[in-house]
Amino acid sequence: MTDITAATWTTHIDGQLVEIPATIEGIRAVLVEAGADVEAYDAEVRQTPAQDLHRVLARWALPEEAAAEDDAIVAQLRAGDFSGCVPQGDEHRTGVA
Repeated sequence: MTDITAATWTTHIDGQLVEIPATIEGIRAVLVEAGADVEAYDAEVRQTPAQDLHRVLARWALPEEAAAEDDAIVAQLRAGDFSGCVPQGDEHRTGVA
């Protein structure tokens, strides 16, 4: 049997590299340990189309600090502050400097 703790995703939260579980069971184990709503997780995973499963798993796997950081970035952008943004795609397009 595969070690469920071996498969991980990496991301940055508050400038720090963080590893999070990258399997259905690995994420579930972390949620159980945290006292999260595992029944809601199980139900959502069972009902999610395969093409969307990676997004659902990532959302459940990310710690609360990641959501708070995302909320802060969205608030910054809504306020019109695009500092730190890097335009992507066509280099000839005008965008945020």
